[in-house]
Amino acid sequence: MTVLSTDAQLFVVGTPIGNLGDWSPRGQQVLGSVALIACEDTRRTGSLLAKHGIANPGMVVANEHTEGRSLNRILDTLAAGDSVALVTDAGMPTISDPGAHVVAAAAAAGYDVVVVPGPTAVSAALALSGFTEGRYVFEGFLPRKGTERGQRLAQLADEPRMVVLYEAPHRIERTLTDLAEALDEQRSCVIARELTKLHETVWRGTLADAVTALGEPRGEYVIVIDAAADMPEADDATLSEAVAAAKASGLSTKDAAAEVAARFGVGRRLVYELATQDP
Repeated sequence: MTVLSTDAQLFVVGTPIGNLGDWSPRGQQVLGSVALIACEDTRRTGSLLAKHGIANPGMVVANEHTEGRSLNRILDTLAAGDSVALVTDAGMPTISDPGAHVVAAAAAAGYDVVVVPGPTAVSAALALSGFTEGRYVFEGFLPRKGTERGQRLAQLADEPRMVVLYEAPHRIERTLTDLAEALDEQRSCVIARELTKLHETVWRGTLADAVTALGEPRGEYVIVIDAAADMPEADDATLSEAVAAAKASGLSTKDAAAEVAARFGVGRRLVYELATQDP
């Protein structure tokens, strides 16, 4: 479908990641002017509207389970010449949150898609990290299990730029353990919890120390891992030879793999697998 002429727009609106005072006047104005709000959770969005004295124009749930089913109502509203606002519970829609299908469908139908920027946990955590590399990759949430998780961790082991991840409290310990094993455990990292909220905490250290320093997991986490230090190039043959030399000096296979991994800036898991392969 192609829209020939309409004033209707889809507004992609960022909302506060914690502190409600971070919401921009423009974001508030937009939500007070549209005919429909597509949101992740009507209760959360309703509370946000009430906090800022904004009348509820009507909402449709567009979360990870319902986004596709909500498209008809959203597109029908736009077709009637009325604008729609897209929000998620916190931060920017589509950034490790629902909304991409709504944006794509509205754009494909010929409607203007207008972004109203707001806070994101990615930029907030990077800003307070103090890391100076500048370049980074955003991984969002790692796959929870299986081959896909292992493959993603292996990819991160070869990633020289800063890495930013999100994690939930019930998975943070396992994820930090896996990251320490897959990457150089001496990589510096920052773990930010509950950003902009009352109990915001920021921990700084190495991946090796992160799990023991974690304490009782609570709230939502952002993990920022510093860029890898410049290390000597190493292919599998070089790593295998280095492990063999370390074992010959008296180290166990596990300790030899850890020493070589730290020396070359690669994941311990990779080196250990090389060290235990049949000759």
